[in-house]
Amino acid sequence: MIGRPFFHYLWENFCDMLVKSIIKDRICYVEMRNQEHFNCLSKEMCQELSHAIQKGYDKECVGVVIKAKCSHGVWSAGHDIRELPQNGEDPLAYDVPMEQLLRKVQETPIPVIACVSGTVWGGACDLCLSCDMIVSADTATFAITPAKIGIPYNASGIMHFINQLGMNKAREMFFLATPITAQDALNVGLINRIAKPEELDKMLEENFLNPLRKNSVMSISAIKRQFRILSKAATVIASESFEKVNAYRTRVYKGEDYLEGIRSFLEKRPPVYKGKASDLDINPI
Repeated sequence: MIGRPFFHYLWENFCDMLVKSIIKDRICYVEMRNQEHFNCLSKEMCQELSHAIQKGYDKECVGVVIKAKCSHGVWSAGHDIRELPQNGEDPLAYDVPMEQLLRKVQETPIPVIACVSGTVWGGACDLCLSCDMIVSADTATFAITPAKIGIPYNASGIMHFINQLGMNKAREMFFLATPITAQDALNVGLINRIAKPEELDKMLEENFLNPLRKNSVMSISAIKRQFRILSKAATVIASESFEKVNAYRTRVYKGEDYLEGIRSFLEKRPPVYKGKASDLDINPI
């Protein structure tokens, strides 16, 4: 790299419509730019983010930063509710675009950093937690909201929150579905560092990206792969327990409350849920 001009590694992606990517000084900056729809994680958005992250890796970057153009202070509103299935299919099945994006972030062999400048909702909160590090404006908030829509979150996602936050904080976020502040998120280890909004980019460059550029990308890549393997090693679920988890989830997304949650959101009205906790009871044979 010595003697090469500063912008030797400069590449701009004009192909994608919802995401803009720039590679500068060995870092791939990926920016969500669908602020008119609050950067919701639609099928197209997820695919474009995955494509941009892969492009950064293919171009031999040492890291990827996910940012967003915000509207009304929203970094991302999470899963696009309009795309949720209403025909009895699992909304968070292994092969849906958002789940594929989360795995892409986790499995990309270089660090992926979320740079959060606004409120984070639902699946976007899981996207941030899937990143290796999170830096945030001190005005940002984080909320995981499947209970508001009647969605049964999947086991891998719940284990992800438990591993990152601990059991009690994960329960609080899932059960209440209310936002926590950036300071609270910092205190429980959800994010790495906070800064005033006008100082966020400077803090990201000085405290994260500049040190990252100086280190061995091969070493970091090997360490990231180990983190991934070791974090999964402690979450193996016995087959009987896995089947029970799936049974609970299936009863939810095939039930009326799930459909009511989607319809109420689309009709812009409060949901009227009628389901009971006892509806999930599984009687032993």
